[in-house]
Amino acid sequence: MKILAKTLGANIRAKRKEMGISQDGLALECGVDRSYMGRIERGEVNITVEKLYQIASKLGCNPASLLP
Repeated sequence: MKILAKTLGANIRAKRKEMGISQDGLALECGVDRSYMGRIERGEVNITVEKLYQIASKLGCNPASLLP
């Protein structure tokens, strides 16, 4: 399970950087603390499906494209 969270986080980070969005900016858009967004990107937390959809929406992509 840990590998899934790490891969999801890495995919979120890669898409965020591709879009030129800062971690702070994405966290603000998603209504979460920057440190929590960092934990998501490092795969330290498991996020809800709702949060995945919210992040994907802010990144302008399909949630499935972020999944491993």
